[in-house]
Amino acid sequence: MIETTLSDLEARAVSLLGQAPDAAALESARVEFLGRKGSLASISKEMAKLTPAERAAAGKRLNAIKERLESLYEQRKAAFARAALDARLAAEWLDLTIPPPGVLPGSLHPLSQIQKELEDLFTSMGFAVVDGPEVETEWHNFDALNIPSTHPARDAQDTFWLTDGHVLRTHTSPVQVRAMEKFGAPLRIIAPGRVFRNEEVDASHEHTFYQLEGMMVDRDVSIGHMLYFMRTLLAAIFHREVTVRLRPGFFPFVEPGFELDIQCLICGGSGCAVCKQSGWVELLPCGLVHPNVLRSGGIDPDEWNGFAFGLGLTRLVMMRYGIDDIRHLQSGDLRFLSQF
Repeated sequence: MIETTLSDLEARAVSLLGQAPDAAALESARVEFLGRKGSLASISKEMAKLTPAERAAAGKRLNAIKERLESLYEQRKAAFARAALDARLAAEWLDLTIPPPGVLPGSLHPLSQIQKELEDLFTSMGFAVVDGPEVETEWHNFDALNIPSTHPARDAQDTFWLTDGHVLRTHTSPVQVRAMEKFGAPLRIIAPGRVFRNEEVDASHEHTFYQLEGMMVDRDVSIGHMLYFMRTLLAAIFHREVTVRLRPGFFPFVEPGFELDIQCLICGGSGCAVCKQSGWVELLPCGLVHPNVLRSGGIDPDEWNGFAFGLGLTRLVMMRYGIDDIRHLQSGDLRFLSQF
């Protein structure tokens, strides 16, 4: 009885394994007959009911069938693998005798390009380019900039705090204080760099982005001086007339403070995801340096004053090139970057 069962199983298994149309069907047949819960395993469990003589004969027959099926399976598996490789080679064939196209030139990242333009512009007007650490002290990032201890910017949902009490700088403004401490007054500096915010990432917000800080400290500096440099900056970057608006804004480190907005160049002011449907993009928070900030930098506010601005370098690049999603800039996608 068990011999008949084994013969029928062998014939069926050979047929399914030999005629499997693809690798998936072949694997399915293997599991059915050779798997841990397959047909051969089930018959093996029934052999305990046989007499010793019957068990020996059935065991020998079972092992022979298993070896035959495993050999057939391996042969068919290898054939499918060869066919897949042949198809891939035919599709991806490359003629190595064709001369190469030559060296493909790279290019600077659009952020680097605009940063270099701004550095060239401001150095031509007597500004120095300075830098500061990306891991900052609480003093330089908040206290020295007249940001009170209760200010929401210090909260963990806005700032990346490190275990030792330091922070990933949330703006490039700490470089202002470090420059005043190092160079004193008079002073003209810009500070481009990477900053970090605990932001929800979307088309217009990233947790890592770039700013450019600017500061001028001298005697009798006015809002008129500040507006002159802002207009010069925008004209140099966009190479065309752009619509801007100046509105009052509160920032602890300047008094008075302003928001200089630019009409969205993505939608022309009609409203889109980049400008949050408002038609305007916040670009240049600015104002006259608060006396407390001057004192923190070791400068006497009774003798000196100045202006400061914080340029959203990443947003400026988006406006310059019509980029509608900030996430493209740090995606590492060469298809995007090759356009610049």
